[in-house]
Amino acid sequence: MNLQPIEIDWRPGDDVSALRDREWLVTNGLGGFASGSLLGINTRRHHGLFVPNLPNPKGRHILISRFDEEIQARGRQVKIGGAEYLNGHLDTDVHRCLASFRWDHLMPVWRYDINGVVIEKTIVMPHNQNTVCVLYRLLEGEHVELRLRPFLAFRRQDAVLVHEEEWPFTLSFSRGVYEVRRDRTDLALQFGLTPASGGFTCHEVVGQHALYRVEQMRGYDHSEHLYSPGYFSATLHPGQPLTFVATAEGREALKGDGMAAVEHQQRRVERILQMAPPEVVQDPVAAQLAAAADAFIVVPGSRLEEALHARASGDQIRTVIAGYHWFGDWGRDTMISLEGLTLCTGRHAEARAILQTFSHYVRDGLLPNLFPEGEREALYHTVDATLWYFHAIDRYTTCSGDRTLMHELFPVLKQIIEHHVRGTRYGIGLDPQDGLLRAGAQGYQLTWMDAKVDGWVVTPRRGKPVEIQALWHNALRLMVDWSVEVDDPDPRCLRLAEQARASFNRRYWSPTLLHLFDVVDGEAGEEINDVACRPNQVFAMSLRHPVLDRVHWEPVLDTVRRQLLTPWGLRTLAPGHPAYKPTYEGDLRSRDAAYHQGTVWPWLIGHFIQAWLKLHPDRTAARAFLADLPAHLSEAGIGSISEIFDAEPPGLPRGCVAQAWSVAEVLRAWLMTAPAAPSDAAD
Repeated sequence: MNLQPIEIDWRPGDDVSALRDREWLVTNGLGGFASGSLLGINTRRHHGLFVPNLPNPKGRHILISRFDEEIQARGRQVKIGGAEYLNGHLDTDVHRCLASFRWDHLMPVWRYDINGVVIEKTIVMPHNQNTVCVLYRLLEGEHVELRLRPFLAFRRQDAVLVHEEEWPFTLSFSRGVYEVRRDRTDLALQFGLTPASGGFTCHEVVGQHALYRVEQMRGYDHSEHLYSPGYFSATLHPGQPLTFVATAEGREALKGDGMAAVEHQQRRVERILQMAPPEVVQDPVAAQLAAAADAFIVVPGSRLEEALHARASGDQIRTVIAGYHWFGDWGRDTMISLEGLTLCTGRHAEARAILQTFSHYVRDGLLPNLFPEGEREALYHTVDATLWYFHAIDRYTTCSGDRTLMHELFPVLKQIIEHHVRGTRYGIGLDPQDGLLRAGAQGYQLTWMDAKVDGWVVTPRRGKPVEIQALWHNALRLMVDWSVEVDDPDPRCLRLAEQARASFNRRYWSPTLLHLFDVVDGEAGEEINDVACRPNQVFAMSLRHPVLDRVHWEPVLDTVRRQLLTPWGLRTLAPGHPAYKPTYEGDLRSRDAAYHQGTVWPWLIGHFIQAWLKLHPDRTAARAFLADLPAHLSEAGIGSISEIFDAEPPGLPRGCVAQAWSVAEVLRAWLMTAPAAPSDAAD
């Protein structure tokens, strides 16, 4: 196994922003997480030591936001937790005493040196538990004194920040377990030290005006008051680790020790990689991406009743968290990510479970767009998620060799085609005149370019978007093959596919622009085409059944390479367009105006490389398109890949620090460009 720790070089006196701007993220397989900056302070509203995804009340809740840790050793007192405040004061000493940081088996590990006393701290969340452990070990020195103070928020992670000065909390103690409850809610937190040592001092503090620097930059409310009921005092000795444990699972979860949790996590990550093909585990970049993929594959913790029902019937329920910290499970992201997250990593059973899970939510021929935070009912305003479902099933069938799932889901797929032919919600339906798929409803954003703010749909793309036709044609051609295999042939799918292909090549290719129109029959009226050069045209070549005639591939790919390709992925709009935005920054309106108007998305590189290799089967040359992405694994969200990047150098990472389809498609592209890539990688 070639999973190597990611180490961050640090010397006291270095620029503190190198720690403040990097983030760690630990997940628990239920959608919950713990996260913060390497500096030990929170820079986002979503950061917290303990953010479980709860079944009641539903959703991810920041129970412990901030964790102040003070160490007294050899006459020196330092703080390795803390906060930054609105007045500019930085209340932490991490940058003064940090000896090293490493990301090891999906766990953050800090090593501090305090006058020759060396302490190591590791944070881990036991898998499939709403529990977090903070392990402290004394590596050099006789003993040190610890003071550990949790600060509580008890709000859903997407809720408004708290500004109360007196909070209605109740603290109780029984048999070594401390419990905090918020009045008139079902929220409860148990915590303690293991092994039981030292003591807890009840000392209520309201920490006021802590600054969330990233939220300030993004134009949001950016300070919060946090409540602490008291602190633990304990002595740390060599060979006698101490663990702070917090849980929403009940007192039994507090009995585990941190060393056992860390060792279990190490073995679990190693088992994950053992499932992966040799080309993954033997390559350090691929191994790191395969490990990163684990964060996104979850049992939906806020919908555990579904998991129990599935288990009773012998099935599994799995979904994909689209990105941390604020995205939930999205149908489109899940289907695009499925190959990279599960099939490239050998996790075929989970791929099957994901595809089965989403089949239960198809309504009126549509796959869910997303499940809102803490809600069971899905939203369906998407035209492409459903069509990506066909692609994902095809990739599963090809990579796993399991044909039974396609047979099982075929009736659902057949109904999806019927609904699209007849027409379904949001104006989604077949245009019988040309066999192309149209979509559009006022106030809705139905494609993956879905930015919307204050009722403004930035890129409405109503009409006939280019990638929708590519996905529609691919789905029809897949159904032709599958219908024969299940002994239910339907010649109509072939006729529709042939009509769509003929119309597509007649209507989308521009010999003047040397690329494809992005939308035809749009809001400006029939026969008025959107001439913007966007990456959506790549899918007309990358899918199993390309809709674009091969004669046009080379000029289209050359145009995309020249105008859209960057070291971090593809721009969403070519420079020179009036709406082009080179940076993604400012308040929400400014950022959404740039989200798909130039901003670079790493996930697009997978399909660009797939199309490129069909024409230029030189893997070494294609690998050059990915040359700058491995370094990013230590730049923002340690060990993962960000959601987006600025469109111009230096290409700053933006958005989520860990995005499912970024990790999935970069991994898939990395494997496609390996010297001995899988034989079907560029199919």
